[in-house]
Amino acid sequence: MNTTPSPKARPHGPGAPPDGRHGAVDVAVIGGGVIGYGIAWELRRSGRTVALVDDAPGDGASWAAAGMLAPVSELHYQEEGLLPLMLESSRLWPAFAGSLADGGDEGAGTGYLTTPTLAVGADAADRQALADLRALQLASGLSVEPLTVREARRREPLLSPAISCAFEIPADHQVDPRRLITRITALLAADTGFRAVPHRAAGLIQADGRVAGVRLSGGGEVRSAETIVANGLGAAALRDLPAGLTLPLRPVHGDILRLRVPERLRPLLSSTVRGLVRGVPVYIVPRVDGTVVVGATQREDHARDRAVSAGGVYQLLRDAQQLVPAVAELELVEATARARPGTPDNAPLLGRVRSAGGGHVPGLVIATGFFRHGVLLTPAAAAICRELLDGTPDPRWDGFLPDRFDRPHTDAEHSQSTSQAHSATNALHPATHRTTA
Repeated sequence: MNTTPSPKARPHGPGAPPDGRHGAVDVAVIGGGVIGYGIAWELRRSGRTVALVDDAPGDGASWAAAGMLAPVSELHYQEEGLLPLMLESSRLWPAFAGSLADGGDEGAGTGYLTTPTLAVGADAADRQALADLRALQLASGLSVEPLTVREARRREPLLSPAISCAFEIPADHQVDPRRLITRITALLAADTGFRAVPHRAAGLIQADGRVAGVRLSGGGEVRSAETIVANGLGAAALRDLPAGLTLPLRPVHGDILRLRVPERLRPLLSSTVRGLVRGVPVYIVPRVDGTVVVGATQREDHARDRAVSAGGVYQLLRDAQQLVPAVAELELVEATARARPGTPDNAPLLGRVRSAGGGHVPGLVIATGFFRHGVLLTPAAAAICRELLDGTPDPRWDGFLPDRFDRPHTDAEHSQSTSQAHSATNALHPATHRTTA
């Protein structure tokens, strides 16, 4: 079993000389996770030349992500102010996945599947918690349909007969983040307007009152008209960020398992199953390659970024078996841990940085802090960045400005909605959860 897998080496685009000198491009994107690659893809489609800066693309939180596209299921884990962004990104996903399609069957290329999600509970308390959650979801205009246990087991025969309840969530889908990044990488590698820069970003280039590119670790630079910071937890460590800007990112570690289903049990599931087992969330996501993903723990401690917790592995397997007993017969092929970038309000840092004299810092966009929702929010983040570069920002997303914690008095409305959402969320759910997307 591989506990610390790494993505295979991927081909780089043209124009990345070995001596560290890189020519100017329209946009430099720092970060090779799903957010960075999604932004790079969108900006190339808009006709801009793009350089993506990352010494280990696809090896961060995106490598561990389950890829659930779950704006409905995740409502209770987030503030109300984040729901419109999640719904907007969910709306954008079909076209985004379609732009990457390779002409094969559904899910070919990216693993994007529109099969619904089933939410199930293990006991009476879990049934009540899911019913309370459904009331909140319905009040927000979301669709969650109750199923009898018999109907749920007719759809998914390997569900435990002892589950207490089931709900269908038609709008919650999935994608395979590893296949997604591989697909975008392959398309961009053949594009002469794209350049992969296999170096770590050390800081920003400041010139003539604007951000003019990226300084690379070990020397070298990439000059650009616009720079987008999308490297997750690494964003806060960049040198020469605008004066007064702090990026309050914290690592939230999570364990996630991948198991192979023997032929005699395939398909183990046809839909993603999200469950509560004695109040603790667990999910099982089936893949088209005959594996399933089980996740995920969440811990905010000082553990090493990629250290897998033995207790976490045990709990995930125990609780997954409560919902689908046949999990005990699967082959455990991978246990992975990564740290996701959280923020004080668990919402992303997304947008331009306001300058002290009014307006914004020219040449800079921040796109980080996506926490559990990086995969779900990829199309929205890409579209928002394109709109910012086009000079047509959408005011709906002003509540996510990256400097909102540095200027709290200018974001009173955002702070109020965050406080209200925390109250609604905490009334239904404990402070500690398992989850990752």
